[in-house]
Amino acid sequence: MENSVPSAVAWPLAGVDLHRPEDPLLDCLTFVSRLHQLPKSAQALTAGLPLLDGCLTPALFVRAAERAGINSRLVRRPLEGISAAVLPVVLLLNERRAVVLLGWQADGSGRIADPDSGMGEDIWPRQRLVDAYAGSALLVRPAPIFDERSAEHGDLVSGHWFWGTLRNLWPIYGEVLLAAFLVNVFALAMPLFTMNVYNRVVPNRAIETLWVLAIGVAVISLFDVLMRSLRAYFLDVAGKKFDVTLSARLFEQVMGLRMEARPRSVGAFANQLSEFESFREFITSATLTTLIDLPFALLFLAVIAWLGGPLVFVPLALMPIVILYGWRAQSRLRVLVQQSMRQASQKQATLIETLTGFETLRSIGAAGPIQRRWEQVIGSMARIGMRSRLLSASVINVAGLAVQLSSVGILVYGVHRIIEGELSVGGLIACVMLAGRALSPLAQVAGLLVRFDQSMAALRSVNQIMQLPVERPPERNFLHRPVLQGAIEFSNVSFSYPGQQIMALDNISLRIAPGERVAVIGRIGSGKSTLEKLILGLYEPTAGAVLLDGIDLRQIDPADVRRNIGYVPQDVTLFFGSLRDNIALAAPQADDETVLRAAELAGVMSFVSRHPAGLEQQIGERGEGLSGGQRQAVAIARGMLLEPPLLIMDEPTNSMDNSSEEQFKNRLMPLLEGRTLLLVTHRASLLSLVGRVIVMDGGRIVADGPKDQVLEALRGGRLTGRAA
Repeated sequence: MENSVPSAVAWPLAGVDLHRPEDPLLDCLTFVSRLHQLPKSAQALTAGLPLLDGCLTPALFVRAAERAGINSRLVRRPLEGISAAVLPVVLLLNERRAVVLLGWQADGSGRIADPDSGMGEDIWPRQRLVDAYAGSALLVRPAPIFDERSAEHGDLVSGHWFWGTLRNLWPIYGEVLLAAFLVNVFALAMPLFTMNVYNRVVPNRAIETLWVLAIGVAVISLFDVLMRSLRAYFLDVAGKKFDVTLSARLFEQVMGLRMEARPRSVGAFANQLSEFESFREFITSATLTTLIDLPFALLFLAVIAWLGGPLVFVPLALMPIVILYGWRAQSRLRVLVQQSMRQASQKQATLIETLTGFETLRSIGAAGPIQRRWEQVIGSMARIGMRSRLLSASVINVAGLAVQLSSVGILVYGVHRIIEGELSVGGLIACVMLAGRALSPLAQVAGLLVRFDQSMAALRSVNQIMQLPVERPPERNFLHRPVLQGAIEFSNVSFSYPGQQIMALDNISLRIAPGERVAVIGRIGSGKSTLEKLILGLYEPTAGAVLLDGIDLRQIDPADVRRNIGYVPQDVTLFFGSLRDNIALAAPQADDETVLRAAELAGVMSFVSRHPAGLEQQIGERGEGLSGGQRQAVAIARGMLLEPPLLIMDEPTNSMDNSSEEQFKNRLMPLLEGRTLLLVTHRASLLSLVGRVIVMDGGRIVADGPKDQVLEALRGGRLTGRAA
């Protein structure tokens, strides 16, 4: 008789993430973090990162390493260039593999930790390393740790979201400055060429000299074109890197915001984020060359003083007038820009709110008041915009007038000096050309005043966002808890939502054992959903502590918490894409078998099987095209996808009919074995899933015990008036 082979289901697989794809870089990073006594789970290292096919790339490795308190850098270096002083390092191998090099042996072989062997140590011969090595490595070192005893000296800008990025791009901007210097030096060629033609070539009929000078100027002009092209190229490269880095950092900040720090208006917040575009456009566009050219006006003034002596006082007298007028106008423009940005926020808030509630507005016939509100905002923005444009145009006109007056003044004064024999005709013409060159940046800067004010206001606005508290601050060291058992404890917890005076939870204490199934019931506003949000770590309690597996929730990495919790909210939010995309939203690397199992459990297959596209059926934003019950089924499948040890369900069947609900209960019951369930519901039919009931009212627990006893007390009226 053949021995039967146990199926995979029979093996104890608790704590093993079967849904994560093979990711050698992530395995290497978790190993290195443990090696440096900075252990982090895979979920904590990768949460929120734009993984490629569910895996880290070398660039993402650097960002993920920062979360573990590790500085890393990608370098191209031959094996012989990797000394023992920099070990351990992560070697990038061919075929998208990676290993950790721990040390060198006397014979040149390497001591390796290989993800293919579960990060077990092995000795690789030198030739094997040479054949597999792709030529690049990731250097890793623990970041220095400072405490309150270590005072900061000077302005540490390297970690600042803006100045730190700008500092990293300084080598490129240094090349831009060098190119700008050469461009402005080359600009002297034409005035000097013109002066020599009038002063030496024409009087002496020196045709040979004319050709020599013309060829020299032509060569300089070619170099000028080359330098201008290089300057534009360097600015474009720096701008692209600046844009990509800051945009990614800004969005990561937004996704990591603490819930209590989130602005109340989505539209206004979206407008704040869009303001970054104006700042990005300013800092990365060619208009930045105007600001770079501005200091070189002093160079042209110095040459005017050398050629024409006191003629330099003409542009020097006009420059303060332009600067003073521009400064006065800018103070008024700043006020108008701030007003314009407030109106833009109001406009965006109205637009987002209207589009979100479009069906409701149409149904109740409320389009008129919204239209009036919209037209008021648009009218106000138009008036402010017209005033700012007029003010900006006046600055440009004043600057243009100064350029013209400078030319006239130099010509008039220069003619007197020619008559007196103190200046040549060529020198006068060169001075006129140089004066225009010296004053032209001022005229262009005047035109940039509005954009400058808008950009600085946008920078301040974005900086406010970057200063908001996040739930995973870099300086915070969370506990490493990749697997939770599902024990929940509230210890004298009180909580009120930001800006609210009434306590949502008032001195709550309760314990839920691992594998226990508990229902929370109570009237509207009694605090049931708030319990869920605190368990998920979306908010921190005002007083007391929430514990998971006996550990304060604030000590556990939020990524580990949510990886171990399957959450089904009452208000379902779906996103544009396919049904499969929405089910596997938090785990896009999940295989088809896993997705199908979750879809079958939630009842998604009951309506998907009738659609020709199946799980690839496309749905609109917020689940457009699906009924309420179908949206709820997708949310249940999403929460059950990774089979977490702790399930939190808030009215999971409130949009289902009785038949669908009964089928869902029958499918769910076997999966609840060994899992903790917290069920918030008003439907008595769902209570068959639980063995314990908690009754809440006014933010307090008014009853807690075995299901039959609590329900009996409710039917007997002993809790009447306290909970429903």
